[in-house]
Amino acid sequence: MTDHKDKILEVCNASSKNTMMETLAIEYIDVGENFLVGKMPVTPKVHQPDGVLHGGAMVALAESVGSTASYIFLNAQEYFIRGIEISANHVKSVKEGYVFAKAIVVHRGRTTQLWEIKITNEADELVSICKLTTIALPKK
Repeated sequence: MTDHKDKILEVCNASSKNTMMETLAIEYIDVGENFLVGKMPVTPKVHQPDGVLHGGAMVALAESVGSTASYIFLNAQEYFIRGIEISANHVKSVKEGYVFAKAIVVHRGRTTQLWEIKITNEADELVSICKLTTIALPKK
């Protein structure tokens, strides 16, 4: 994995062109044996009306990073990956800077996968914790 880290991140970032990930300026920045990290800028574009990061933007970040991690760790040539359930607990507000989402695999089954995604701020404080279930569907 370490030998291919830069190439994996390059492919992940390239796949975001013309998608919601590009709209939200999500960038994949680190990958390891069982995790993927992405970051997203916190600007008025992702604020709710009172000037803090919208919970929906955090969920979009979490699902993007978790789903992309599934593509990395499963054979994306043979399977479509889809998120089938996501839950989120938001515990801290963010007004500016960046948030970072780290998806770690909890269960890597043949059909379903379970991911824990922790979103932190630039001070490494927990902002949100999410659980994502993905499904691998065979391409026919």
